Amino acid sequence: MKKILIIDDEVNVGLLLSKFLIRNGFDVKTATSGTGGMEALKESEYNLVLCDFRLEDTDGREMLRNIKMHYPKTGVIIITGYSDIKMAVELIKMGAYDYITKPLYPDEILNTINKAFETHYALVEESGNAVTVVADKSKSKENKKQVFASEFVAGVSKTSKELLRQIELVAPTNYSVIILGESGTGKESVAKSIHLNSPRHNQPFIAMDCGSLTKELAASEFFGHEKGSFTGALYTKIGHFEMANGGTLFLDEVGNLSYEIQAALLRTVQERKVKRIGSTKEIDLDVRIIIATNESLQEGIQKGRFREDLYHRFNEFTIYMPPLRERGNDIMLLADHFLRIANNELGRNVDTFSPEVIDCFMNYRWPGNIRELKNVIRRAALLAEDSEITMKALPLEISNFKTPSFEHSHNSNSIPHDAPEIRENRHDLKNAALEAEYETIIRVLREVNFNKTKAAEILKIDRKTLYNKMKAINLK
Repeated sequence: MKKILIIDDEVNVGLLLSKFLIRNGFDVKTATSGTGGMEALKESEYNLVLCDFRLEDTDGREMLRNIKMHYPKTGVIIITGYSDIKMAVELIKMGAYDYITKPLYPDEILNTINKAFETHYALVEESGNAVTVVADKSKSKENKKQVFASEFVAGVSKTSKELLRQIELVAPTNYSVIILGESGTGKESVAKSIHLNSPRHNQPFIAMDCGSLTKELAASEFFGHEKGSFTGALYTKIGHFEMANGGTLFLDEVGNLSYEIQAALLRTVQERKVKRIGSTKEIDLDVRIIIATNESLQEGIQKGRFREDLYHRFNEFTIYMPPLRERGNDIMLLADHFLRIANNELGRNVDTFSPEVIDCFMNYRWPGNIRELKNVIRRAALLAEDSEITMKALPLEISNFKTPSFEHSHNSNSIPHDAPEIRENRHDLKNAALEAEYETIIRVLREVNFNKTKAAEILKIDRKTLYNKMKAINLK
């Protein structure tokens, strides 16, 4: 039987929730404090913890850290009030499966719990024991492929098959990995697949969004701190390195870290030791590091924004995530996958796409990549009037999209037909300036035979800016 621990200092809430879940076939125990909850976890193994964010003796952040450190196989769902939703989202980034808000609604609670058992690292088997989510060497290749499917949808395109091959090759090693790709291509899902198919699979996978860290917070988030070590340090905090010890630390958008934090990060990676702020004790580390970025770290090195020595520490293996527009038939494969998920979430029975929608999906550029496709499918499944998704259910920017008709001509410097609406009023100074800018970009690209690095140098802009401007005029 699936075992759930409820931690809530409101006795009545815990009692009512416990009775409801028992009626729905779960083995449930309650605790009224963070200390009591940790004691219950010591006494028995639980598949899932429902923890109130605000407890008398601690909070959800500290409980999540402790649970993930000592019981990494146990899933955590945070119970929170509306005023704490921002913090709940942060806790999800730290490893919580999901959050539910007060007032509690039975259907929402049950749906969230069932989804956790179905999708979150295959939390339990019917016997109630934690599943080994990785195919070890004694397992068949077929079983290993199934494990990958739980975190990463393997496509049928040539680029997707090569991506899967690389994941299978690097996962069993201890190599540090750099995952390159545009936003929304699924870099974190690939990082999780590497972790789940590695010998560290039963240890923590800790994801950290470096793009949201301020310089002041970064050191504390990475390395932790002792109570009273600086103003505002009201309790001892375990850093992400320590939380991930024995497992995998995933650093997203690592290029956004300040140079000073990069230096401290380098020391930690080299010495394999971490010391909390305000402490003299060094903690030995055994952490695999996977980083992701949508910007060129080599370009950051050239501009003095990223340390070259740190880059080479990370760059033991590099995986390139292709954008969705380069994955061909994978688009509809992913669309079907997300439609099945949306049907389960919404209780719908939408099972097909109209021919017009399929044609539209295959021609659309998908600037938001897999993340955009997933959101479009969820919206369309909700709006679908029957079992088929039609053009009416798509957002306007997709249903109104027209395939670019621009052809590269060496005899013309005109802007593409599908450039933004700047030709409606050529006497408007802003539009005139935009048109001149686009014509200059196209002219320079032709002069350097579409070498984007050279073009960016001539135009005195970085490559990312050039790509964005090219995307704005649908220029391949």
